[in-house]
Amino acid sequence: MELKTIKGIGPKKEKLLNKLGIFNTLDLIEYYPRDYEDRTKVVKIEEATLGDFNLLRIKIVSPCKTSYPRRKMSITTCRATDGYNNIILKWFNNPYIKSNIKLNDIFYVYGKISKNGRIIEMDSPIIEKSFGNKIGKIYPQYSLTEGLTNNDLVNFIGRAIKNENILDIIPIEISAKNSLINRKLAIRNIHFPESMKMLVAARKTLKFEELLILQATINLDTINIDRKGIKFKDYDKVYSFIDSLPFVLTDAQNRVLDEIFKDMNSDTSMNRLVQGDVGSGKTVIAAAAMVKAYYNGYQSAMMAPTEILATQHYNTLKELFKNTNIEVELLKGSLKSSKKEEIYRKLKDGNIDILVGTHAILEDVVDFKNIGLVITDEQHRFGVKQRAKISKKGENPDTLIMTATPIPRTLTLVMYGDLDISIIDSLPPGRQEIDTFAVNMNYEERIIKFIKKQINEGRQGYIVCPLIEESEKLDLNSVVELFERLKNEYFQDTEIAFIHGKMKNDEKDSIMNKFINNEIKILFSTTVIEVGVNVVNANIMVIYNAERFGLSQLHQLRGRVGRGSHKSYCILINGSYSKVSRERMRIMESSNDGFAISKKDLELRGSGDIIGTKQSGLPSLKIANIYDDIKLLEKVQPIAKSIIKDNLLSKDGYKNLNNEIDKFIDKINNNIIFN
Repeated sequence: MELKTIKGIGPKKEKLLNKLGIFNTLDLIEYYPRDYEDRTKVVKIEEATLGDFNLLRIKIVSPCKTSYPRRKMSITTCRATDGYNNIILKWFNNPYIKSNIKLNDIFYVYGKISKNGRIIEMDSPIIEKSFGNKIGKIYPQYSLTEGLTNNDLVNFIGRAIKNENILDIIPIEISAKNSLINRKLAIRNIHFPESMKMLVAARKTLKFEELLILQATINLDTINIDRKGIKFKDYDKVYSFIDSLPFVLTDAQNRVLDEIFKDMNSDTSMNRLVQGDVGSGKTVIAAAAMVKAYYNGYQSAMMAPTEILATQHYNTLKELFKNTNIEVELLKGSLKSSKKEEIYRKLKDGNIDILVGTHAILEDVVDFKNIGLVITDEQHRFGVKQRAKISKKGENPDTLIMTATPIPRTLTLVMYGDLDISIIDSLPPGRQEIDTFAVNMNYEERIIKFIKKQINEGRQGYIVCPLIEESEKLDLNSVVELFERLKNEYFQDTEIAFIHGKMKNDEKDSIMNKFINNEIKILFSTTVIEVGVNVVNANIMVIYNAERFGLSQLHQLRGRVGRGSHKSYCILINGSYSKVSRERMRIMESSNDGFAISKKDLELRGSGDIIGTKQSGLPSLKIANIYDDIKLLEKVQPIAKSIIKDNLLSKDGYKNLNNEIDKFIDKINNNIIFN
C-alpha cells in the first residue's frame, strides 16, 4: 500500500520517509527499531542511574514555576519526592505543562537523571498519571532523519500494522518445530513489545525468516544443478608454463592451484571461490587454470565488473601468454559493432581461446564453441541469475570465482553457499607493506605538502571522500567540493581530476585512462576506485572522513597503492573523536592483513555493511546479524537446503516464502553495479 494511505503522512513526510528507504507500508512495518527504552521498571530516586533514563513514581510537593532567562526561552520547574528523596523536574519551552500538574498529584515520570551540585534533576521528562500510554511500556527508538520525530514513526508504524495484511512467510511446520510465533504477532511485538519475553520471540522469528530467505536464495542456484562436469587431464605443458613465469609462485599460490587442478581433474563441475588479499596473485592462478583448459581443448571466459578492470586483465593475460599460441580477446560494451561481430564469429568457430569481458559476455549473442572454464573476478558485483547465465553457455563448465574482499569464514559460508573455498593467505615476496597513518583535519596542510613532494618525485596519488555532493546536514567532504577547494588552494599547477559513480561510463573511462597514463597526477574519487584499478606509479592514498567507511572498505581502498616498487602511504583523515572510531583507525595503522581487519570490522560494526550492497551484491539484512546470530544461522542452513533440494517451494504452505525469495532475487539483481 502507498504511504499516503496512512493518516498523518502527507507529501513532506513521505519524502522524509523515502530518505530512510521507506517507500510503502510494507517498508514501514519492516523499519525495525534500532533500540528500546524499558519504561516498565519503577525505581527509587536513590537507585536511579545518573546520566541514564529512569522511571520514577513521585508526588508533586511544590507548584510549578516558569522563568524566562532570555528571549524565546522558558524553563518550567517543580519539586517532587518519591517519599524518601527530592527531585527537580524541569521542562524547556513548555510553560503550558504546569496547567496539568497540581500540588500533591502523583505521577509517573520518565527521563534522564542528572545532578547539579547536590540537587538531583530530571530534564524534560515524560509525565503521566498511569501506565499504558508512553509510560509502562517497552518503547521503540528508531533511526531518524531531520524533520521526522520518533513519535512520528511510532504513530505511522502503529497505523500501518493495523492496515497491512501481514501474512506468514515461514511455513507452519517449520515455525512449530523451531518455537516461532506468527508473523503478525512478531511484527507487532518487534515494534510495540507486550513484554521482554515477547520481544525476544519476535526478534527470533523475524531473524529466522530473514536468514531463511537469504539461505534459500543462495542454495537455489547450487543444490539442484547437475554437477556432472568436464574431466580435465594433466599436461606437462601446463607446468612448463608455470615454470616459465618470471617469478616463483608462493606456497599459498601453489596450494590453491593444486586444489583447483584437483577439481578440474574430477568429473564433478568445479565450483570454487578463491579469496586472496589485494596483490596476492589471484590473476596468475586464474591464468594457469585457463592454460590447463586450453591444452584440454576448451575455451575459457573471464568476466570482470568494469571495462577498466576487464582491460587490465586482458593486458595482463596477453603479457603472460606472449610466448604461447593462446588467443586472447577482449569484449566490452564500448567496442564498435563490427569488432563485436568479428569476436562473436571467431568465438563460435573456436578461434578465440580466452574471452575477457564485462557483462557483455552474458548477452545471448555470445556463443562459445566449447567453453570449459568460467572465471568471474570480484563476483560480488554480479547477481545470482547473471552468474548462472554464463555457466549455462556450456555443458556445466568449471566455475572459478575470485575476490579480493577478505571475508571471515562465517560470512563466506553465508554469502557463497556450497562453494568450495581456497584462500591465498600470503603475499608474493617483495610486496611492500603500506605505511598507514590516521590523523585529524589539523594535519591537512602537512598532508598536501607531502603529496606535492611525491608528485614532484614523479609519483601519483588518490584522494577519496564518501560523498558526491556536499550535504547540508552532514559535516562531510564531497568529492566535488573537496576537488574545487584543494584545486584553488593548493593544486593550481597540478593535473588533477575527479571521478564518481554517477558519471557516464565513457567519461569515467576517459579520466581513468588518463590517470593510468600519468596524464593526471591526483585522482579525486568516491569509492568507485575501490575495485580493480592497477596504477603501479600511484603510491599515496588519502581518505577524508575515514570514519565513514568500514575497515574492509578502507583496506580495499588502501590496496590501490603499493602495487609498484615505490614506497607507499595511506593517510586516513578521521573526523570523529569517538573511542570506537579511534580504535578502528588504530587497527588500520597496525595491520595490513585483510582477513584480520575484516574479522575486526565484523566485531565492531556487525555484518550489515559487510554483507550489504556495497560489497556482496546482497541486500543488507534488516534485523539479523551474521556475527551475533551464528547459532541461529546454523539452524537455518540445513532447513533452507532441504527446502530447495526437495523442491518444496511449489508445495502448499510455501507460496509466501517462494514469493519472498523471488523479491529477494529481484533486489539482488537491482543492486548489480556494472560500471
